[in-house]
Amino acid sequence: MKIKKAKEELEEIRLAEREIVEALIGNYRTVLKNLDDGGPAQEALAKAAAMTAEAVKALDGLDEAAPVEEVARRLGGEVSPAVLALAKAQLVQAGGLGAVTKAVEVFGGFAGQYERIEKVAAHHGNFWEVLLYGQLGRDRSVMFDLAEKLEFTTTSEDGRVLAALAHAMRHESARGEYISALGEHGKQIDISFATQNWRKAVLDKTRPGRFARKHFEAMVFTHLAEELRTGDVAVVSSEEYADWSEQLLAWEDIQEKLADYLVEVGLCEEGEASAFDAGSFRRQLEDKLRGAAAAADAGYPDNEGLVIAPETGIPSLKPHRSEGQRPSAKRLEQEVKARMPERTLMGIVARTAYWVEWWRRFGPPSGNDPRLKDPFGRYVLTTFVKGTNMGPYEAVRHIPGVSRHELSYVANRHFSIALLNEAVADLVNVHARLDISQAWGDGTAVAADGTHMDTYLNNLLAETSVRYGKAGGIAYHHISDTYIALFTHFIPCGVWEAVYIIEGLLKNTSEVKPTTVHADTQGQSVPVFALAHLLGFDLMPRIRNWKGLTFYRPSKQSSYVHIDSLFGEPGRHVIDFDLIESQFRHLMKVAVSVREGAISSSTLLKRLRSGSHKNSTYTAFREVGRVICTVQLLRYLTDAPLRRRVTAATNKVESFNRFSQWVGFGNQGVLADNDPIEQEKAMKFNALLTNAVIFHNALDIAEIVRQLLEEGWEIDPEDLAHISPYLTEHIKRFGEYSTHELGIQPGPYDPKLDVDFTQLRDRDLRAEGFGTAA
Repeated sequence: MKIKKAKEELEEIRLAEREIVEALIGNYRTVLKNLDDGGPAQEALAKAAAMTAEAVKALDGLDEAAPVEEVARRLGGEVSPAVLALAKAQLVQAGGLGAVTKAVEVFGGFAGQYERIEKVAAHHGNFWEVLLYGQLGRDRSVMFDLAEKLEFTTTSEDGRVLAALAHAMRHESARGEYISALGEHGKQIDISFATQNWRKAVLDKTRPGRFARKHFEAMVFTHLAEELRTGDVAVVSSEEYADWSEQLLAWEDIQEKLADYLVEVGLCEEGEASAFDAGSFRRQLEDKLRGAAAAADAGYPDNEGLVIAPETGIPSLKPHRSEGQRPSAKRLEQEVKARMPERTLMGIVARTAYWVEWWRRFGPPSGNDPRLKDPFGRYVLTTFVKGTNMGPYEAVRHIPGVSRHELSYVANRHFSIALLNEAVADLVNVHARLDISQAWGDGTAVAADGTHMDTYLNNLLAETSVRYGKAGGIAYHHISDTYIALFTHFIPCGVWEAVYIIEGLLKNTSEVKPTTVHADTQGQSVPVFALAHLLGFDLMPRIRNWKGLTFYRPSKQSSYVHIDSLFGEPGRHVIDFDLIESQFRHLMKVAVSVREGAISSSTLLKRLRSGSHKNSTYTAFREVGRVICTVQLLRYLTDAPLRRRVTAATNKVESFNRFSQWVGFGNQGVLADNDPIEQEKAMKFNALLTNAVIFHNALDIAEIVRQLLEEGWEIDPEDLAHISPYLTEHIKRFGEYSTHELGIQPGPYDPKLDVDFTQLRDRDLRAEGFGTAA
């Protein structure tokens, strides 16, 4: 106890000392400002010097440039003692002030002292804004050059940031510490858009009508970057930073499509679309939220897996203990693995190309038939070389009869991102028609997640990822519940992954059309929840950290017996349904425009990521997203099988990431191309090859099951569901790659399997941890 008190006393002394130091620093700053150029001390000194000059001039017979000492010596007896004393006092005062100024210069000068004071002040008061210019200073000329070359426009009626930018550009050549705060027409520049800290850094009470130049520039460029990110400022003729609202379809075009759209995405039943309006949409969301909250409240006493802390309202979920595989499932898996025939990657690519004919998707940009002696062989070889990330230079060392030029030419001229997407979709479609795929899912669910890919540092997309802790890019995959990859993106590390959750679903051209999408914690985003709902997708990410999540009430009067603490204080965190109803037309305009491809979902979500108070679209999406997010959180808390399905789905996509990297073993997994388009193509090649292996493995597993059935085995579909097609032990990756398998045409494959999978649809089998890598 005594030690604790001693430590507390020491901490109090430290706090008091810090307060004293902060006060002294503040006082020192005030003294410096008084002594510095433009301060009262320097002004007084200048006035005194002028008065002395006038006195000297008044004395006849002396040189005007004579120093005060000479005046006093030569006229000592002829001048009044009072005047002499005054002259001497003026001399002492000037010398003393000069000594103080000289001392400041020895310590680093006024500018250096101000910089050190600001660093200390920022440390004590979390005042980082005053330090930012030191980071931006070296890029000042570049930022001004960009501002001069780009044409900015505001997407709302608020143009304060652009007005401040214009003012900064007018004073670009200034080098003083302060610039005028008045614009071209003598009116004060409005900086009310800035935070209190920024205004504190820019404004100085001792210099009214002036801005601290360096801090003003840092403030302007900081807010310009933020408004570009949120879409409040656009760049004319830009693709990435265009005014996205101009890309939306006109309301007249929306009205023609709206009825069919509402039915298609499940917002209303057929025949009800004509009567579905803003009020209907509002009531639908209200009922959804009230129903989910009421169900969670009623089921809480029986929900053994959920505990809500009464003091904080933070929920916690007891971990699910999986029973693991049944002995029969382990036996079946071991038998299947033991019987898997030895394969080569080259042979797998060739056989799937014969069966599915995905290779016919490729060709020259003109659309004409390829002028190649053997297009089948060339396209299969190119897919193998690029899909394994081996590259043409390494490939010629291991594949006889090919040249680097041939492989590079075909990959560059005959393969495009769009054609690769079509080939991937071909494999997805045939995989979905296999009976055995029903053991793993029905295609209605998909999981999305990214995995880090190493790249060379000297390219436009290479960034250091906070999530992965190293430089490179991200391969973002959408993986079906049947294990196959529906769509793949390559995105920079600095991009928020959640914006691509919806994009992959919309760009999926296969026959597999999932309606439920799972994601890792990256998917917990209010705008993404809103857009997913408006497009007819059920977004259910994995939830981990409950501490920072907010539950929203349907109304201020809503209260609950068991779960009320989840929603925080009564009357707070209430959905603004009036806002939702008033913005219904705009919500539909955005959603239909995205569905029709007028604007990409990733472009939209990048602009809706932050809390822009100027953007009515953001506020509308925010409220809808809060409704859907709260509903999904309540579902997640109350539905244990749902939690297991989400976990299984996210585990499956993580297993795919490892499997695709196993397939893309070349160049130690590093993408060797610095061109963003070629990097995207590399991801598509890898997805195509990986899907080919998955499809081929599924056929081999099905054939082994047929053999076991003929031998008298009883195959339980629940046991078969445990076997992943991500099998690798039977596949040869290394050595010399023979091309003789390209000329061996396989017999037809059998998609049928005499196993009844219908019972799986009524069980919660996919929630039991399926999807782990084999």
